[in-house]
Amino acid sequence: MTLVRFFRVDGSLDKEVEAEAGQRLLDVAWAAREPLEGACEGVMACSTCHVIVEAEDFEKLPPASEEEEDLLDLAAHATRTSRLACQILLTEGMKSLSVRVPPEARNWMGR
Repeated sequence: MTLVRFFRVDGSLDKEVEAEAGQRLLDVAWAAREPLEGACEGVMACSTCHVIVEAEDFEKLPPASEEEEDLLDLAAHATRTSRLACQILLTEGMKSLSVRVPPEARNWMGR
């Protein structure tokens, strides 16, 4: 199990949920009713599931693909530790993951 912590824009803790290895962070966020749109439903065709990963957890994730990096270039409020929640798979060794949901998402797909 992975303890996923969702933080608000101001840095305060919104909620903590437990998730199984193999789950996609976007699905965990949707189940927890976090405000991640995921307009493309997780097929990596938009940036509306953009999250900012805490620095210590970011280093534990596999690197983003070039396609993900290109989409993050279009994301509102992107930082060095930004990722797309649809591209983060929880693993057995991941005890916890802390992410902040940005204040807005830019849906350039027009949906």
